[in-house]
Amino acid sequence: MTTAIKSWTLSAEQQELLIKSCFEAKEFSYSPYSKFRVGAALLTTDGRIIKGANIENASYGGTICAERTALVKAVSEGIRSFVGLAVTTDVAAPTSPCGMCRQFIREFCSNEMPIILVPGDYYDTGEDSKKVPIQVTNLGELLPFSFGPEDLELPRKPS
Repeated sequence: MTTAIKSWTLSAEQQELLIKSCFEAKEFSYSPYSKFRVGAALLTTDGRIIKGANIENASYGGTICAERTALVKAVSEGIRSFVGLAVTTDVAAPTSPCGMCRQFIREFCSNEMPIILVPGDYYDTGEDSKKVPIQVTNLGELLPFSFGPEDLELPRKPS
């Protein structure tokens, strides 16, 4: 069961830490097939940052996305309480987690938890840089009418 705090405002410092950390995570992406690097960073309720990168596999089906990598690392270490997630790619626009990641995030995070989608050029400072702002959303917006663990507890019609 997910244990999450109910205050869903990240401080400017927390937000910047998450953004910096997702870029750091992206550096460890193993994406020789798609050439689509992704980095994710989770902020835990006790202030730790858990990073993940996408790791591809020649069989494609064995590939794991950055968001799931971060969650698997956290959960496998007993961490199940999160206050924020940041994701970045090399695309110069905010890119959302895929559908499978959204459902995986739903298993462990509240619908209200902030998810920061960060353009790949966020730190670019060149004159021709056309900055697209970060997008802050949450799982409820990314996965409306979602199915979660609590749905398995609902009463059922006997078979």
